[in-house]
Amino acid sequence: MTRSIRRGMLVLAAVSAMVAGPVMTGLALADNKHVAEAVEHAKEAAAHGKQGHADALVKHAEGALHHAEAAGIKNPHLDEGVKHLKEAVEHGKAGHADVATQHAEGAVTHLSEVK
Repeated sequence: MTRSIRRGMLVLAAVSAMVAGPVMTGLALADNKHVAEAVEHAKEAAAHGKQGHADALVKHAEGALHHAEAAGIKNPHLDEGVKHLKEAVEHGKAGHADVATQHAEGAVTHLSEVK
């Protein structure tokens, strides 16, 4: 009797682990969707900045900033990416596409490192 109870508990634990693993991973990926979107917008911002389009750079840098802040995770690379995005927006609004581009590229570098 005790043996069958232990076996049942072992089976229950194994099934729980198999179900909980993907669920927990899915929750982590939900936050990372924002990070992935932030990286894509930051890349677009940098591409527009290289073409001298400060206004388009600002639009994409603001989109990246929105997603980076919505990620809701604590990560030093995310924090640095947000700082670079804020600088990119500030310099882009001032018409300094070259400096804004450097900050957008810095944001891409840091945001790409967020795990």
